Amino acid sequence: MPRMAEAVARGGTPSAARRGRRRDVQLLPKAHLHLHFTGSMRHGTLLELADRDGIALPDSLVEDWPPRLSAADEKGWFRFQRLYDVARSVLRTPDDVRRLVVEAAEDDAADGGRWLEIQVDPSGYAARFGGVTAFTDLVLDCVRDAAARTGLGMAVVIAANRTRHPLDARTLARLAAQYAGRGVVGFGLSNDERRGRTEEFAGAFRIADRAGLLLAPHGGELRGPDHVRTCLDSLGAQRLGHGVRSAEDPELLDRIVQAGVALEVCPVSNVALGVYSDLTSVPLPQLLDAGATVALGADDPLLFGSRLAGQYATMRAAHDLDDATLARLATMSFTASRAPTDVVAAGLRDVEAWLAAPAGDD
Repeated sequence: MPRMAEAVARGGTPSAARRGRRRDVQLLPKAHLHLHFTGSMRHGTLLELADRDGIALPDSLVEDWPPRLSAADEKGWFRFQRLYDVARSVLRTPDDVRRLVVEAAEDDAADGGRWLEIQVDPSGYAARFGGVTAFTDLVLDCVRDAAARTGLGMAVVIAANRTRHPLDARTLARLAAQYAGRGVVGFGLSNDERRGRTEEFAGAFRIADRAGLLLAPHGGELRGPDHVRTCLDSLGAQRLGHGVRSAEDPELLDRIVQAGVALEVCPVSNVALGVYSDLTSVPLPQLLDAGATVALGADDPLLFGSRLAGQYATMRAAHDLDDATLARLATMSFTASRAPTDVVAAGLRDVEAWLAAPAGDD
C-alpha cells in the first residue's frame, strides 16, 4: 500500500489527480505537526549508518522498502515497532543525530515546509546518549543548527510512551516543562493506543499543562471515538495525534470542532497500518465538512515511504480536492501550530499568494 500511495503522490493514479490545471503542492507553504524522530530518517541514511557499523537490517528495510505493514492486531503492531527500534539502533553518535535532524529539516523545506514540530521520546535514546536530559539538550542543539542551516522554523514535542509506566511519563513531563519556551512546545503520548490505560497518564499531562505546553496525545487511529473522548476528558487534549476516527461519531466531531481541537491526520500511514483499506476511505472530506481543524502529517516517512507534500498529493488525488481546499489545509496547519506569530503570519500570507498565483498543468 505505501507503494501505491507514492504512485498517487507522483500523480500516477487516479486520473482525477491529473485533470485540469493545478498548483504544485510542493510549493504550497505548510507547517508539519506530526513527524516522529527516528521515523523522519531518510532511507539512504538508514542504509549508510547500518553499513558503517555492521548492523544487519531486515529485508523489509532494505530490498522490500517501504515495508508492508499492518497494525490490525497486536502482532502487526509489534512488527511495526520492531522495525522502528531497529532503525533507531543505527543512531550511535551525536553527529548521527545532527544528520537526522538536518536532513528532516531539508526534506520538509523541499516540500514547502515553513515550520516543523518534531516529536521525540528521549527515554528511547537515553542509554546511548547519557540520559534523557543530555539527549534532550543534544536534540535541541541540533534543531537550532538545522533551523539556521535551512531557514525552516523548528520546535520539539516531547512524547511519553504509553507502553511504559505512567510515572515514567511524569518524569518526561517534568523534563518537557523545564524546556518550555526553550525549544519544547508540547507534550504527547505515543505508541499503540490499544495498550495501557490512558487515564493513568493524566498526572503527566497536568504537569505539562501547568508549564503552558501544548497537550497532544495520540488517539483516534487504532482505537475509535471512545478513546478520543478519553483523551479529551482525561488528558485535556488540545491537539490529537491522528484523531481521524472522530469522523465515526458526529456528536464527538462537533465537540472537537467547538473546542477547537486540531487533528493531525496522516493519510498514508492510516492506510499502511490497515486503519483504512485505501486512500479514498480516509474521511478527510467529512472532517472538513464538519468544520474540523486538520493538519496533514507524514508520521514516519522511513516506514511509510511518503513525506509531507505526499500527504497533500495523495489526498488531492484520492478526493479530487481543489487548490482552495489544499490552501485551507495548509492554513490550518499554521494556525494549529505553536509557531511564533511572525512565522504564522508569513505562512498565511504565502498560502494566499500560492492560491492567487496562476495554476499550471499537472
